[in-house]
Amino acid sequence: MLRSWMLAGLVVVCGLLVAASQVASGSPGSGVVMAIAFCALAALVSPLVFPRSITAAEAQSRSTDDGRAIIYWRPGCQYCIRLRLKLGGAARRAYWVNIWTDPEAAAAVRAIADGNETVPTVVQAGHSQVNPDPTHLRRQLLTD
Repeated sequence: MLRSWMLAGLVVVCGLLVAASQVASGSPGSGVVMAIAFCALAALVSPLVFPRSITAAEAQSRSTDDGRAIIYWRPGCQYCIRLRLKLGGAARRAYWVNIWTDPEAAAAVRAIADGNETVPTVVQAGHSQVNPDPTHLRRQLLTD
């Protein structure tokens, strides 16, 4: 769990350092703006922008029952963030599995991606895609 928040924490610390240097140099307004900007960036790279993750086993079981897509992701991945933002509300129509908190999920991704932990990896109706086109996936999720 700590690994999932490490990048966001690092961004916050850097932001506070930059903001403090701005305030110390006599620009408190600029310091506040920098602190807000870095906090927004930290939220974007944190697990907060993603739907609640479940385990790979739970996602596979549920997907078998209802046919929803499974999206394997990890915090801080720019392609995962892009996919999540492009999916919008349709993201809730898939099961999200964090490969950093579930070794079984990481193994599933390695099996799909030729031994690499390349995310986002999407499994839907028995077919898998590594780093799929967000617009195409959004259409698929909305039609299901």
